[in-house]
Amino acid sequence: MIIAVDGPAASGKGTIARALAKHYKLPYLDTGLLYRAVALSVARMGLDPETEADAVAACDFSDALLSDPALRDDDIGALASVVSAHPLVRAALLQRQKRFAAQDGGAILDGRDIGTVIAPDADAKLFVKATPNIRAQRRHAELQARGGTASKDRVLADIRARDARDSGRSTAPLVMAADAALLDTSFLSIEASVQRAVALVEAQRAKKAASV
Repeated sequence: MIIAVDGPAASGKGTIARALAKHYKLPYLDTGLLYRAVALSVARMGLDPETEADAVAACDFSDALLSDPALRDDDIGALASVVSAHPLVRAALLQRQKRFAAQDGGAILDGRDIGTVIAPDADAKLFVKATPNIRAQRRHAELQARGGTASKDRVLADIRARDARDSGRSTAPLVMAADAALLDTSFLSIEASVQRAVALVEAQRAKKAASV
């Protein structure tokens, strides 16, 4: 079983995907970490994230980098949104994600284009959203917990800018798959969001089983 979880930054998709992985006992991949790894590599190599060739040069990173705490820094998240807009970067990471999705027994992946590009034939697809203000509040709280000093207005501006880049890029833009179920977490607790996610997945699985 493959479950695709897509949505914008700080919508709750990562929390939901991890909970689904635990519920269904499936391996989980946060595909955003791959782009953050490219961004971190670009920064450490002193390259230009706006230049596609520089970003592609940073795609050959080891899996060990995916556990680097620096990947969670907000400035790396912003850089990840920049490098992920390059078509050749997305192409370089495509097979890595597809291999993860195709492993025996299935998998759960979250990102921006899982249901549309990486696993278009997924057994279940969720598109997780929340209002920009709610997402900014969540991200601001996360940053404060890690000692960050960015203002809530700055965080909101960054989220709006990231949404514009992710939705406006020419290759694999952030868009809800036609057959995905929408989950708005704006006013839901984590527990309620996860319960709703499981219900939506089960409904999609039942629908597919009935059509066979």
